[in-house]
Amino acid sequence: MNYYPLKFKPVYKDYPWGNRRLPALFDRDEPDGIYAESWEISTHRDGESVVVNGELAGKTLSEVLAVSGKDILGDGVEGDDFPLLIKLIDAAKPLSVQVHPNNGNAEAVQGEPKTEMWYFLNEKPSQIFCGLKPGTTREDFVQAIEKESFDEILRVVPAEKGGAAFVPGGRVHAIDAGCLILEIQQNSNTTYRVYDWGRVGNDGNPRELHIEKALQVIDFDDAASPVCEPKVTAAGVRKICASDFFQLDELSVAEEMEQIADGLSFHALFSADGGFDIHYGDGQVEPVSKGESVLVPAAMGPYILKAREKIVVLKTTVPA
Repeated sequence: MNYYPLKFKPVYKDYPWGNRRLPALFDRDEPDGIYAESWEISTHRDGESVVVNGELAGKTLSEVLAVSGKDILGDGVEGDDFPLLIKLIDAAKPLSVQVHPNNGNAEAVQGEPKTEMWYFLNEKPSQIFCGLKPGTTREDFVQAIEKESFDEILRVVPAEKGGAAFVPGGRVHAIDAGCLILEIQQNSNTTYRVYDWGRVGNDGNPRELHIEKALQVIDFDDAASPVCEPKVTAAGVRKICASDFFQLDELSVAEEMEQIADGLSFHALFSADGGFDIHYGDGQVEPVSKGESVLVPAAMGPYILKAREKIVVLKTTVPA
């Protein structure tokens, strides 16, 4: 088939900590409401992406992969499913104190492993809570739950535009109010809440806590800094974060920049700064709006990003 950049209809979540900024920020024609998360690219059963452009319009991403899996995903991607879930998070209130399982313990707690990273888009500085302070024990954590006070055990990290944090499964965390985030994560929707700030869900009842499972998956020996340290890898390119599951690169596009989908991994692109055009194939062009996510198939070959103004384009891949 003629491989081309795929765009999708976002899947929104109205969690009680959510905000209203996403439609306005990215010129999305949506009714008034709470837009806590926008699932941008996903095959997860809780929010499946549907293609909105080209000959594949109307098909789910899973349906596309069933026919052209490796050409879309890349030979370096294990399995035949999209391995990530890419989303936007907009927090008007703090998210719960929570933790996710990792590949080593998810099966034991009947969950899906979830390692993730956050790239901060908010214009005004905020903060996150990410990781336990060194020396925090299981007993300290249990006492914090009983007291409903986590100030003494959670590591506080600034959340400023262009910064990023890495959150492996097993690392306790919470996103504070004011954060606007591009989240790259394993294809999972498993979260174990241990504290929810005393609020209720959309049904008027307190949301469920999962303290026993959380205690099984927390890595109390985790002392690494969550702050991502970017590295310049080429002219106009910074590697923001790399893990076994994903890599995020920051592309500074002044006028144009060539990229190559070489068959090893898809490229997932997003810019919060402004729109750009993707020139590919035999003179074909796909316009991409500010705040719109696009999936470049691994088999598409060389393409050129042309910006209408100087912008940062975020590119997610899977390391070979």
